[in-house]
Amino acid sequence: MRASRLVTLLFTLQRRRGATAAELARELEVSERTIYRDVAALADAGVPLFTETGPGGGIRLVDGWRTRLDGLTAQEAAALFAVGAPQVLAELGMSAALAGAQAKLLATLPDGLREHARTVAERFHLDAPGWFHTTQEVTQLAAVSDAVWADRRLRITYRRRDGEVERTVDPLGLVVKGGTWYLAARGGERILTYRVDRITGAEPTGEVFVRPEGFDLVKWWAESSAGFEATMLRTTVRLRLGPHGRRWLAHVTDTEAALRALDGAGPPDADGWCVVELAVEDVRVAAGQLVGLAGEVEALDPPELRAALYEAGSALAAHNQGDG
Repeated sequence: MRASRLVTLLFTLQRRRGATAAELARELEVSERTIYRDVAALADAGVPLFTETGPGGGIRLVDGWRTRLDGLTAQEAAALFAVGAPQVLAELGMSAALAGAQAKLLATLPDGLREHARTVAERFHLDAPGWFHTTQEVTQLAAVSDAVWADRRLRITYRRRDGEVERTVDPLGLVVKGGTWYLAARGGERILTYRVDRITGAEPTGEVFVRPEGFDLVKWWAESSAGFEATMLRTTVRLRLGPHGRRWLAHVTDTEAALRALDGAGPPDADGWCVVELAVEDVRVAAGQLVGLAGEVEALDPPELRAALYEAGSALAAHNQGDG
């Protein structure tokens, strides 16, 4: 905890160049005595600090001195902005802490690095929870990534179910979701999503494109993925889950659909079982997923799901009967 406070104090002094102990204490939410102890610790570590008494005095850094942490800070700032941490930490009640950290990081960056951090945020977003749980071989990621950074138009070969097609696109940003990379790219007037593992060829055209004014990768991805999920999860099933079934539902079905189902669940009964409504692709797919919960799930509706689970369970039991 103290190490973090010392770094924050150093960054604050670097940003302000000087401040009174009272001002620093208010900003860092500690006592003035703590500020003086921390200033002494920084001085002992070789940070060129000095104090001035009287009106207009305070604790100051030697003019022209900057911490050597700037390079590391640039990477940390880029990571914080790139991975979409504000949305993640907001769910944990930590968005205010992140906002403070981002402000401190940006304040300490030289102009070029500060712009670099914002550039990363515009072009890369990590959406950690997954629709799918297997990683894919991505042969063209380097070429696609280079084009994203440089705003260079690409001619891609894209593998679809009915064969390969060629497209000329403006690559706007990359998103990684559950181990799968997706490219947001403009083709004509539309911005579409391409799975990068299905891009079998990517060649720069030699042209530089102008990014759409106001394009927000995080917002666009949220809207795009919500639409995709709506088309993928077309059926709702009604289940009764045991305590372990509730814990493991998100591991065997779509994570976000499972979390929504659990959020809307009725109160558990005396044995810890509760009723949920779960969005699934179709009944057969749901049966294949839910069989992993074994005796912790009961299908209430539709009847086809109950029959499919019974069939799967009976086949599993028949193949695994003991000799005795």
